[in-house]
Amino acid sequence: MVVSEQEEREFAMTEDDFRQISRMAGELTGIVLADHKRNMVYSRIARRVRTLGMSTFREYLDYLEKHLDDEATDFINSLTTNLTSFFRENHHFEYLRETLLPQLRFTRKDTKRIRIWSAGSSTGMEAYSIAMVIRQVGFPSDWDVKILATDLDSEVLETGRKGVYPMSSAEGIDPALLKRFFMLSKDERSVQVKDELRNLVHFKRLNLLESWPISGMFDIIFCRNVVIYFNKDTQRILFDRFADHLPDDGHLMIGHSENLSGITTRFQNLGQTIYRKV
Repeated sequence: MVVSEQEEREFAMTEDDFRQISRMAGELTGIVLADHKRNMVYSRIARRVRTLGMSTFREYLDYLEKHLDDEATDFINSLTTNLTSFFRENHHFEYLRETLLPQLRFTRKDTKRIRIWSAGSSTGMEAYSIAMVIRQVGFPSDWDVKILATDLDSEVLETGRKGVYPMSSAEGIDPALLKRFFMLSKDERSVQVKDELRNLVHFKRLNLLESWPISGMFDIIFCRNVVIYFNKDTQRILFDRFADHLPDDGHLMIGHSENLSGITTRFQNLGQTIYRKV
C-alpha cells in the first residue's frame, strides 16, 4: 500500500491552507511563497500548530485570523529564514576593511560620523562581523561610528542583543579575532561577544515593507539574501528606498544570488554584488 505524503504528515495541510498562508505572508511581510516552498511552509507552521496544541492547519489558520494582533509575530517568525554566519560572503568584509572604511575615514573627517545598516541582520552575526572590521581598521575615540541591525524576526534580534552563540558558530572566525572580541563560556560550548563590539550595534525590529522610523542617512547598507523572497515590483520599491537613505557616494551590499539588473538604475555595479549609489 502506498501512503501519500499528506497521510505521512503529522498535520493536515490542504491546498487552500497553503494558499491562505502564502496570501497572509505576502500581506504581512511581502515574502512570496511559491509552490516549491510548500514543504518549508509545512515544517515551519507545523511547529506553531504543535505548540498551540492544535490538530490541523485549518484550526491554526482560523485562530490566526481571529487573534492576528497576538499571533502575527509568531507566524512571521516561523516563516522567515535566519541562515547566517560570521563573515558570510567574506569579500564584502574585505572590501569594507581595505577600501570603504579607509575612504570614509578621509571623506568623513569633518563630521567624524559613520553609519552602517545591516538590514535583515538575523541573529546579529553580520552586524558583529562589520563591527569587528571597524575595530580592526581603528577609529579615534572622538569618532561616532554606529551600526543599525534590523530584522523582522523578534526572536533572532534578541539573540543578537545578548551576543551569545554556540561555539560551532565561531569556528570560521580568525583565532586572533575570536580571542580579542569574544569570551569563552566556562563549559567552552558557547562564546559571548565583548562589549567592545556590542556597544557599536543597535538592534531594532523593522519590517522593510512598512514605514521606516529612520530619519538619517547611512554610508553603507548591507541587505544580503533578503530580497530573493520578494517579487520584482517589491524589490524595485525597496532598492529605491535604500537609495534615498544613501548619499551619492554611499554603498550597498547584496547577496550572491541577487542583482539589481532591471530593478533600478540608481546604483553602479562595482562587481561581486557591491554597488555604489550614482
